[in-house]
Amino acid sequence: MQTTTKARRIVSFLAAALVWASAATQPVHGAGVTDTEIRIGNIMPYTGPLAAFASIGRAEAAYFDMINERGGINGRKIRFISRDDSSNPRTAVEHTSELVEQERVHLMFGSFGTPSNLATRTYLNERSIPQLFVASGDEEWAHPKRFPWTMGWQPTFRAEGRIYANYIQAAYPSKKIAVLWQNDQFGRDLFRGLQEGLGLTANMIVADIAIDADMSIDSQVDILKNSGADVLVLNCAPPISARAIRRAAELDWHPVLLLVNAAASIANALRPAGLQNAVGVISTSFLKDASDTAWKEDPAIKGWLAFMDKYYPDGDKEDSYAIFGYAAAETLVQVLTQCGDDLSRENIMRQAASLRNYQSPVVLPGIVINTGPADFHPIKQMRLVQFDGNTWQPIGDVIESAFASAPNDN
Repeated sequence: MQTTTKARRIVSFLAAALVWASAATQPVHGAGVTDTEIRIGNIMPYTGPLAAFASIGRAEAAYFDMINERGGINGRKIRFISRDDSSNPRTAVEHTSELVEQERVHLMFGSFGTPSNLATRTYLNERSIPQLFVASGDEEWAHPKRFPWTMGWQPTFRAEGRIYANYIQAAYPSKKIAVLWQNDQFGRDLFRGLQEGLGLTANMIVADIAIDADMSIDSQVDILKNSGADVLVLNCAPPISARAIRRAAELDWHPVLLLVNAAASIANALRPAGLQNAVGVISTSFLKDASDTAWKEDPAIKGWLAFMDKYYPDGDKEDSYAIFGYAAAETLVQVLTQCGDDLSRENIMRQAASLRNYQSPVVLPGIVINTGPADFHPIKQMRLVQFDGNTWQPIGDVIESAFASAPNDN
């Protein structure tokens, strides 16, 4: 009798040990992942002065709808929960804590803007929650030692400023420069890159005016015209850029116009400015322009147009922010797919930092995404483009030399 009881205890112990061992080998996903769902949070300015960028979030939501309809990621559907902060950092903090603590999101993805993401970065890093592919070109998203849970996506504003400086030095070396720049970190970073790139010739900047994102700027453009500048750099949001281009035309002032990539949307800046007034504008790009006839037979753009028709029919196919959201969401899906069944937050960050020559189909040829444990700058290349009245046409080759110097503190 004792032998039987002892044997039963041994069998029970072994069975329990097997169950424990099996459980121990299963990935620990976290509160935002189940066998059927992955919860992803997002902050976007659906209202307010920067609402033009809201199509980023809408395109991302539509992209995830498409992925879900196709079966999700390794059998799991994405639940994308996006909140409006009206570009207010305090609101972004409130919504982010709600998404984490009430909605139980597994990660934050693609949230827009420098101030809002800076406001939430410490909170997310302290809780080991991925803050992935931030929709901002600030250099603050590439400090893997200090903020290992935060990673950017697009090229940096500072590097873009250097590209414009290099272009001005090559094409207009003796021309006077005026700058209209947005008085926030976005504006300051790009302006700093412009000054750094100009180096000893930075004294060719004869006038610069800082403005807020929601102010009238007619008088400021008048001042810049009267400075005698031959080159005008517009380093501000799409609505202000549109008004500045239109105002310059009204004044019969026709400087060489450089427009930052963040405002280079045909739908949100050039069309409101008057397409005829925007002919010749120079900008940078790293994404294909769906309105460019050069991509008419491109399978990726055909796929993009079909996606817009089916999943985002209210969107504008010429809205570069929509294709931005599409490409960013595509990159996240690549990362989650690489995770396999291990969707722990640690593995998500590990896979995000293990992208090797990944190229979204809607990114320009020659531009690839590479990351590493000490490299949280996914996209490091851009190319100059010029608006011909209908589409953006490329100028020269892919540029990456401006990205050579990176911050030392990571």
